[in-house]
Amino acid sequence: MALTGLEIFKLLPKTNCKKCGMPTCLAFAMQLAQKRAKLDDCPDVSEEAKQKLAAAAAPPICLVQFGTGDNQVQAGQETVMFRHEEKFYNPTVLAVTVSDKLAGQELKERIEAINKLQFERIGLHIGVNAIAVTNDSGSADAFATAAAAVKDNSKPPLAIILVSDSPDAVAAAVAKTGESCPLIGKATPDTAQAMAKIAKENKCPLLAAADSIDALAELTEKIKAEGVENMVLSLEGLNLRDQLYHLSKIRTLALKKTFRPLGYPTMSLVPDGDADQQTAYGTSLICKHSSIVVVNTVEPYAFLPMLTARMNVFSDPQKPIQVEPKVYPIGEPDANAPLMFTTNFSLTYYTVESDVEASRVPSYILVVDTEGTSVLTSYSGDKLNEKTVADAMTKFEAENLVKHRKLIIPGYVAVMSGKLEEATGWEIIVGPRESSMIPKFLQEVWK
Repeated sequence: MALTGLEIFKLLPKTNCKKCGMPTCLAFAMQLAQKRAKLDDCPDVSEEAKQKLAAAAAPPICLVQFGTGDNQVQAGQETVMFRHEEKFYNPTVLAVTVSDKLAGQELKERIEAINKLQFERIGLHIGVNAIAVTNDSGSADAFATAAAAVKDNSKPPLAIILVSDSPDAVAAAVAKTGESCPLIGKATPDTAQAMAKIAKENKCPLLAAADSIDALAELTEKIKAEGVENMVLSLEGLNLRDQLYHLSKIRTLALKKTFRPLGYPTMSLVPDGDADQQTAYGTSLICKHSSIVVVNTVEPYAFLPMLTARMNVFSDPQKPIQVEPKVYPIGEPDANAPLMFTTNFSLTYYTVESDVEASRVPSYILVVDTEGTSVLTSYSGDKLNEKTVADAMTKFEAENLVKHRKLIIPGYVAVMSGKLEEATGWEIIVGPRESSMIPKFLQEVWK
């Protein structure tokens, strides 16, 4: 049973030292009860209190890690149902299947195709996180061989998920990949003891699979009794509608009711289908609480929308993605090149950058710090004005970049041109309102 805020408060030092970042110990206790603070934030709490508070301090959905070093991924440790309540912490792990029926050149080509599922978007690297080796052949040897090939050939190194109903097959595959700390499974009510033994001996997290929420809860308690704490849950035999419903129900029980038997991350295997169907299924599962999504497609055009959806869902709503405020040269600009400014909201900057590149006119882009907000938003909030632009020009020595003393400003803030001209002494040129018109503007108006 979770402790209340007042029960937690009685176990705290009651010094109101503010070292935890809260004004009082009572405020900290209330945050701890709501899973919005960590017990480690209090440096003065006693060991006795730590033991008593362990249940209250533990995240409602435990953190599960698999893979090692650069290929380690993590799932779980979420604290809210919806992103706007706080934020989501660990982005959905996207994995692609490799069947152990593949061998030789076919197996190599499949792994190479997965390796290529890496992209860059608004300056950030996004890509596949893991490879799920499936025991479609039923052979322990084939399963182990495929798992070893994945471990040796995935580049960059990807985390491994071993999916088989057979404890013997899992044991054989773990023997080839154990040092990579794979996620292994799947443990069912019939194989729970044997699978838990393998997981415990190899210090690997275990995938627990059942066909209902009640069966999953019973299964996790059984596995926990065998000494395995790190688990991932999987519901089998459900269509997409029921899968989404049950994933939401699991999350609700874990977060709202602190129901520990379901307090684990979840994994969903997308059923066979064409690339478009895989994208639709995968994106839906990312949006509705699946911690790990396993797909079959290796088509880049189908994979990128899932990665983009994941990136959007797991961005911090209170902290926009930003680029570093500075001057960015596009191409090889000289002292006669155009100089323009935009804000440090990533999507804004990379849209402008792309269109400037498309113009083939070497240019300078001055990025003004507006705390990661767009042009209109920052202007309406007075984070973008003649002073912030003038200060940025001074800070980044714009006068040393070009000799023409002309600054191009976004068309949406044409109203600030007069004050900006007074503040800088530069000639202000009002650019296009839409970034897509930048190429035509630079090629025709500037030149």
